[in-house]
Amino acid sequence: MTLTPPEFCKRWPLAGAAMKALAPHWGALLALALFMAAGLAVLDDYGVARDESWQRLTAEYTLDYTLRADAGIVERGDIHAHNIFYGAAFELPLLFVERAFGLPDDRSVYLSRHLLTHLFFLVGGLFAYLLAARLFGARLLALTTMLIFLLHPRLYAHSFPGSIDVPFLVLFVVALYLAHRAFRRDTLWAFVLLGVGVGIAVNLRIMGAVLLAAIPAMRALDFAFAQGWAERKRVILTTGAFALTATLTVHALLPYLWADPVGRAVEWWTTLSDHPTTLDKLFRGTIYRSDEFPADYVPLWFSITSPPFALALGLIGAAAVLAGAALAPRVAMRKGRLRFGLLLVGCVAATVAAVVLLNVNTYNGWRHLYFLWAPFALLGTFGLAALTRDLGRPRLRAAVYGAAGLGLAATLLSAALIHPNQHIYFNALVDRVAPERLRTQYELDYWNLAPRQALEWLSNNTDLLPDKTAPVARNTDAMTRENIAFLPDAARARLAGNLSVALIPNDIRESWARSARALHRVQVYGNTILTVERKDDLRAVYAATRGREPDDVAAYDAYRLDGAVALVMEPCDPAFVEQAVATLRVTPVDRGDLPPWREGKRDEPRFFRLIDYGAFFDGKCVASLPLPDYPIAEFRLVWSPELLERESARDAMRRARENGRLLARATYDVHLADGELAYIQERCDPLGTERPFRVSVFPQRADDLPEEWRERGHERFWFDFHQRGALLEDGACVALFPLPDYPITGIETGQYVSGVGEVWSAEFALGATLTPGPSPSIGRGESYRRGQ
Repeated sequence: MTLTPPEFCKRWPLAGAAMKALAPHWGALLALALFMAAGLAVLDDYGVARDESWQRLTAEYTLDYTLRADAGIVERGDIHAHNIFYGAAFELPLLFVERAFGLPDDRSVYLSRHLLTHLFFLVGGLFAYLLAARLFGARLLALTTMLIFLLHPRLYAHSFPGSIDVPFLVLFVVALYLAHRAFRRDTLWAFVLLGVGVGIAVNLRIMGAVLLAAIPAMRALDFAFAQGWAERKRVILTTGAFALTATLTVHALLPYLWADPVGRAVEWWTTLSDHPTTLDKLFRGTIYRSDEFPADYVPLWFSITSPPFALALGLIGAAAVLAGAALAPRVAMRKGRLRFGLLLVGCVAATVAAVVLLNVNTYNGWRHLYFLWAPFALLGTFGLAALTRDLGRPRLRAAVYGAAGLGLAATLLSAALIHPNQHIYFNALVDRVAPERLRTQYELDYWNLAPRQALEWLSNNTDLLPDKTAPVARNTDAMTRENIAFLPDAARARLAGNLSVALIPNDIRESWARSARALHRVQVYGNTILTVERKDDLRAVYAATRGREPDDVAAYDAYRLDGAVALVMEPCDPAFVEQAVATLRVTPVDRGDLPPWREGKRDEPRFFRLIDYGAFFDGKCVASLPLPDYPIAEFRLVWSPELLERESARDAMRRARENGRLLARATYDVHLADGELAYIQERCDPLGTERPFRVSVFPQRADDLPEEWRERGHERFWFDFHQRGALLEDGACVALFPLPDYPITGIETGQYVSGVGEVWSAEFALGATLTPGPSPSIGRGESYRRGQ
């Protein structure tokens, strides 16, 4: 029996009511259904991003800290201790899903993460629609807003692996929706709900504080225009409830704050608002430190990586809001659509101004500010309204919507043409036609998603791969391993065994000739972001060096060949080629050949991981490092381990043993000699040296410390073995760490393994009696504790 709609509604009233409520929004529901279908279709096209494993650690550390009260995470100074500073409001649900369903492997885990993150992104589009519909009461206008929000190529690509920037964007638009609802209803519970929403947003990114400032500012206007004490009292009560709820939500979701809600909140705020990590990044063809970018860094990145038609609508909307406020300032100050438009303009303008004026440390384009797309897309709604409904001409309205439709279609086409590399989308405001131009001007694949595409190509072209009997070396790069694990089973099986190729990300500052070994290039807009290079010709490289005198003799014998430097070591431990790093410094014949960011320098350095450029066969390690494509006068090799000149390393170890003082005997013997800590191990596993060292130095006077460490009372350092260590031919290894030049009373040191914790730890006071004590470490060796 077929039920007519009235009969259906009578039999199932709740379902009927839902259908009746949803019927007017069929366009938005259809669009969301299409987006969901498209998301499922491309779910497996995006690789594992650089930070995804780190983001999983954020949830794991937060959970461990919560359930086990593991304060030692912070006090021990674990290398990932800072993870608990980051809110896990989104990461914890992802972890719960992973554990609840018992996902069996990395592929299942990452697929689930990508799916849930993308679905959450679509929820953001839904709230953008609902907010636009509430503001203007026009469903077509709201639908266009939702499409503008979702059809941003960079955001769409990030909505799969980006489990922090995109969720924060979504929570920001949800908070804006709750803010509009709270201002309209003006009830206590509406502002309590708004406080929860803003608190969750701040938990994800501290930039959510934009709303912590904006909402009270809006309420101050309500207080000023309130009529009578009763109305003012309600404003005070609701604003206080918002602030209290937001604060409690932030604290409830960040377990690190529980032990000391005030002191640790100040520490948390200071750490994240002035992030200590600084990176060298390319912008407009020049290398800058990430806290020294020019003032136009964020505005320019925003302008050249957003759809042009959406930019135009947003700017028109902002102009319309500001013009309306100038013409009717008293109306703009009171509750209503115009004042909400001012809130949106303020969120964008105040954030950009703060980043510029305070020289905020930012990098990777504007990804830390992706949340600005929420207010900007909504300003596009004001722009559409100004061009359509407010002008009231049917033909003009149809023309504007037609132009918006063409803009959306053009954006969709542009994104489809570079799929799955929409995270490298640039619009026509920048030259994206000239081959390799973008790569010399801006950051491209900073998420390092290209390995997934290269591995897929390899799995489908195994017949083109070098013979598996050729010299090979395992590719131990973490991103490559994770992306191999993310491949479907069949593709993984085809790549089983050691790869006789290397995946070489093309550094955006690259001016060096690519070798003829390239099998495949991953390109976007004609810019190479990664090459797949063959290794099976290294026997020929080795043969070309026979009978010649090396140009340099150090860890490897180095020979200059045509367009390359050949390195040969025999006999050789294959583990060595997996972890050694070389810096090749070249002096050009004419310094004018150097890239603009190196003008005036003596030489141009380039770093090579031998796992990418070398191989092990017949007891020999062989590598071929490409030279730049301009004439060079000379080259110099600096090895990392930097002490790999074996005699100097051996002498340093001998001096430490003879003239130094044994401070600790653990995995490494730690000696103090000549103002340096010497870490010595007689029988050293080369792969074990990959663990980073931690050193905390306690001064006699806190004033001797750099300012950022004075409150903590000690200065902490991290260093990798390959930066300060040496592997010796007899199996020993030594690493040296120079201590600061101020008087020191005590030192803590140890070594850390990701996912395990500290394998050993030692703590000692200088000038005090050392007494052995129980080791808090997981690995072997005993630990010395500070004497009483």
